[in-house]
Amino acid sequence: MRIAAPVKAAAQRLALPILVVLSVMLIMLGKADVLLFDRLRVALGDLAAPLLNAVAQPVATVASTVQKVENMADIYRQNTELREENARLLHWEQAARRLEADNAELRNLMKLAPENAVSFIAARVIADSGGAFVRNVLVNAGQSDGVQRGQAAMTGDGLVGRVAEVGGRTSRILLLTDLNSHVPVMLESTHERAVLEGDNSDEPRLIYLQPKAVVKVGERIITSGSGGVFPPGLPVGVVASVEGGTVRVEPFAELGRLEMVRIVNYGLDGILPQSAVPPPRASRPTISGAHAAR
Repeated sequence: MRIAAPVKAAAQRLALPILVVLSVMLIMLGKADVLLFDRLRVALGDLAAPLLNAVAQPVATVASTVQKVENMADIYRQNTELREENARLLHWEQAARRLEADNAELRNLMKLAPENAVSFIAARVIADSGGAFVRNVLVNAGQSDGVQRGQAAMTGDGLVGRVAEVGGRTSRILLLTDLNSHVPVMLESTHERAVLEGDNSDEPRLIYLQPKAVVKVGERIITSGSGGVFPPGLPVGVVASVEGGTVRVEPFAELGRLEMVRIVNYGLDGILPQSAVPPPRASRPTISGAHAAR
C-alpha cells in the first residue's frame, strides 16, 4: 500500500506531459504527411458507411411517412374547403336561377301593359288548387297590398281570371277554366258577344252565342266589358274547336303553369251581377245552325 500510493501520484504527474507530447507529435505528423490523414479519413468513412446507411434508411422512411401524412391532411383540408365552396356556389347558382326565372316572369308580365288601369301589382303563385273540381290559385298579395275582390288577374299573354277571395296577405284567383267562372267576351273580328264559361276542363266553352254567329277556329276572343267585370279588349284566347254546337276556347295564358300574375285594378265593381248573365233557356242555342266553320 505504501508503494502503490507514490506510483499513483507519479502517474498523475506524468499524464499531462505525456498527453501534451502526444498531441504535439500528432500535429507534427499531420503537418508532415497530409495524405496519410486523408487516407485515414477515407478508410474510416468506408468503414462507417454501411452503419450510416443502415441508420439513414429508417430515418428517411419515417420522414417520407410523415410527409405523406402531412400531404393527406392537407388534401383533406383542401377537399373540405372545396366542398364548402362548392356548396356556396350551388346556393348562389340556385339563387341566380330563381332570380332569372323571376326576371323572365316579370318581363312576361310587362309584355301586356294594362290600359286605363288605376293600379296593378305583381304577385307570386304560392299554391295551386287545381284538380278535378276546382281551378284556382293562391297568390301572396292581399288587402295590405291593395288587392280587392273582383280585380282582374293577368299574365303577359292574357287574362287569367279574377280575384275571388281576399285575405290580409293572400288572395285566391278564380281561373277562367273553373266551373264557377263566367266572363263576358266577344269575337274580336265580328264583335259577336257571348259568355266564356269554365267547366273545369283545360278549354272553357262559349255560351249564349247568337244562333247567327259565325265562329271559326283560330278566332281571337277578347273581353266585351259587359257587366262591369272587366274592361273591353282584354285578350282571352282563341277558338280551339267547334264541334257539335260547342265552341271551345284555348286561353292565351298557360293556366296550368302559372308562377306570377299581375292583379290589375281597373276601377270597376269587379263582380258580375246576376242581371249581366242571361237567364237559362229551355234549350241552349247552338251554333251548328249558325254557320259554324273551322
